[in-house]
Amino acid sequence: MTVPARIAIVGLGLIGASLARALKACTEAPYLIGCDQDAASVEKAQALGYIDQGADSVTAAARSADCVVIATPVRSIAAIVEEALRAAPTGVVTDTGSVKGSILLRLQERGIPLTRFVPGHPVAGSERFGVEAADVELFRNRRVILTPQPSTDDDATKAVEALWQAVGAQVEQMGAAHHDEVLAATSHLPHVLAYALVDCLAGMEDRRELFAYAAGGFRDFTRIASSSPEMWRDILLDNREVLDGTISAFEHTLAQLRSDLRNADDEAVLATLQRARSARERFLSLLEHAPNEV
Repeated sequence: MTVPARIAIVGLGLIGASLARALKACTEAPYLIGCDQDAASVEKAQALGYIDQGADSVTAAARSADCVVIATPVRSIAAIVEEALRAAPTGVVTDTGSVKGSILLRLQERGIPLTRFVPGHPVAGSERFGVEAADVELFRNRRVILTPQPSTDDDATKAVEALWQAVGAQVEQMGAAHHDEVLAATSHLPHVLAYALVDCLAGMEDRRELFAYAAGGFRDFTRIASSSPEMWRDILLDNREVLDGTISAFEHTLAQLRSDLRNADDEAVLATLQRARSARERFLSLLEHAPNEV
């Protein structure tokens, strides 16, 4: 399956603009139509050569497209999917949302046929956002998870696979519920912890001194708290039921470590730190030796 010849990208933030830039770098670059609620972002993307044409609405962007990629906040995706499917009767529609279950539920509640909709999620990102943050290499050797439904057309799924493979991504498929469980643990929980830690320290009386002496470890761990608060509010709330269980599991581990510290239990504290260190080293080893397999 070849990359669709005409692709509309709705939402020109980090993900949408990076995808546009990466597709334009392909040997046989598709014709790209860009749409964003911020007209300045469309103008900037066109001036930078990331898109060939701007559109002032989802309908205008989708009507002549073979494929529509929706890279907007998760709570807006279902409505845009509906509009794109209506505007492009034979086109394929996909998205980049970090939560899948809530999007599918909204579409089902609207009675929208899912034949030509291929839910997707590139597991890539940055704390930066906007057209200016576009990274041509953002998706290279990164996973893209597709969660097609039983009614999804096979050719539609193959077209979306081809799109992501063209920009160097490794495409996988899994169930929507499993996707949300995996991302709750590996992406959503870390963001919760980073935001909560910075908010906690910012509320302390000696916060100026605390931040003044914060070293590289604090900066690295809390980097993701610089991400868009509005985007992450939507993600966390849309996946709140799954995330609640993940937070509970973390709270249990943290409570045990706190108890061990209170009891000055050298062996228990050391065992926790050693397990964590060994687990991270195994993970890094897998990444180093098989970057496309992890």
